Amino acid sequence: MIKLSEIMLFSDNFVQAYEKMCQLLCREFQIPQTAFDILMFLSNNPQYHTASDIVHLRKIKPNLVSFHVEKLVREGLLERRSLPDDRRKVMLYCTPRAETIATRGRKIQQEFFHAVTADISEEDLRICMNTINRIGGNAEKLNQK
Repeated sequence: MIKLSEIMLFSDNFVQAYEKMCQLLCREFQIPQTAFDILMFLSNNPQYHTASDIVHLRKIKPNLVSFHVEKLVREGLLERRSLPDDRRKVMLYCTPRAETIATRGRKIQQEFFHAVTADISEEDLRICMNTINRIGGNAEKLNQK
């Protein structure tokens, strides 16, 4: 029987391996991992534009999102735009300068995916992804209670 501790260890190892693959790029552009994650989230998901999207979907604490968004704006990697009909809502957009980082980040993400799924058949990977999605859905239901 699979234990919760095994799943948690898997999750930690997975995240640590991904962060290790991103370290060189983060150092090169002098941005922390969290700022890189925010930039990649916005770049890879153009339907999301707000800090609350990042907090809700990426599960990053609001104060960390604010801190890193401010840093990315100061460095010219993100820009804020107010909605004309609701100036209280601020939208976040990657700048052209951020595209270099995002392009290289996507390459790292692809390399990471290929590395962690090496020697796994398409069928096994499909079953795994289906299972992960179902577990995630169950966890989301628990979060909503």
